[in-house]
Amino acid sequence: MHRSTDRILTTHVGSLIRPESVRAHLRAKQKGEGYDAVAHAQTLKEEVADVVRHQAEAGVDVVSDGEFGKGISWSQYVIERMAGFERRPFTPTGNPFMRGADRTRFAEFYKELDARDHVQVTTDSVVVGPISYSGQAALQQDIDNFKAALKKVKAVEGFLPVAAPASVIPDRKNEFYKNDDELMEAIGAAMHDEYRQIVDNGFLVQLDDARAAVTYDRMVPPGTMKDYRKWVARQMAITNRAIEGIPAEKIRYHVCWGSWPGPHTTDVPMRDIIDLILSVRAGAFVLEMANPRHEHEWQVWKDVKLPKGAVLIPGVISHVSNVVEHPELICERIVRLAKLVGRENVIAGSDCGFAQQPTHQRVHPSIQWAKLEALAEGARLASKELWGRGKKAAKKPVAKKAAAKKRAAKKKRAA
Repeated sequence: MHRSTDRILTTHVGSLIRPESVRAHLRAKQKGEGYDAVAHAQTLKEEVADVVRHQAEAGVDVVSDGEFGKGISWSQYVIERMAGFERRPFTPTGNPFMRGADRTRFAEFYKELDARDHVQVTTDSVVVGPISYSGQAALQQDIDNFKAALKKVKAVEGFLPVAAPASVIPDRKNEFYKNDDELMEAIGAAMHDEYRQIVDNGFLVQLDDARAAVTYDRMVPPGTMKDYRKWVARQMAITNRAIEGIPAEKIRYHVCWGSWPGPHTTDVPMRDIIDLILSVRAGAFVLEMANPRHEHEWQVWKDVKLPKGAVLIPGVISHVSNVVEHPELICERIVRLAKLVGRENVIAGSDCGFAQQPTHQRVHPSIQWAKLEALAEGARLASKELWGRGKKAAKKPVAKKAAAKKRAAKKKRAA
């Protein structure tokens, strides 16, 4: 994993807004009407190349494939790449996605938000047999498209975002394993194959884990903080087993409080779980830190230390607001963190993805790119502030040495 040795590098969480050409193919596939798999594969290859080029032009150093190859959401896509699951329809009143303390308190708001976002989850995901990974071919297509795209740009590094074990097909139902612990172990073991395949192909793997933080909103109350922390600790242990044998420097671990633009009044404070987050054996921690509900939590790093050798990738731009952050604000966010954890340990990023599923987007595409351009400019300003004086200081000894050699040569000629 590349580090910020002489400037602040930039990246993002991974998911980018899909173009209409990709959406059209997926709509046809979902409806069973005129879907052309060959044409879709060609479209994906072309659009991945375009989105990688666009990232590089915007000034993003560590780029992704935009998650264009995933036919469902960032977490549900796994059902198409894992054996052992069955889909079943459920009634709207049984929708497991529509619960939580924030949703209860602001029910009228969420009713409007869901209608505007066209939230239409219509199936349960039921475990009916032994779980195993079966998505090698689909994943390799994503990898090959990404490799081809990277050959055409000058990027520092590439990463592919995938679901962490706790976030794989959330709200699934278990009809096969003895208990949830046994089910989670099976999911972690299966996902190891996905993580390993990405790293073996030369990319960083990013484990997306919104469920780790969001579960607090659903669990407490009636559960307690102790109950919740016990659950999170269990998920972190499963994650560490799922990445066994993979070098930590090849792993980014992303935690956010859910991508939706809601009140988030019942989010768990970062300070209450940061020790558990940092227990994951990752080389970088990608954390939501730009939105108004969590920006103040940069102060956590006054008391908390990064694991040795790890990098912090804070969100310094938001994915849920159409307001484009000013580069000077982005610079300010980067610098204050860099002064706490070390400038070489910071890579500037976004809070979350700009599109959690193919047909959905959090901002307008033009604003997505404007935000990434502002991110790059803010990082340049921060680099100037963090390294500018250091470069001058480094030149002084060299200048003194050159002057001494010049005086010695003059003295020799005079003799």
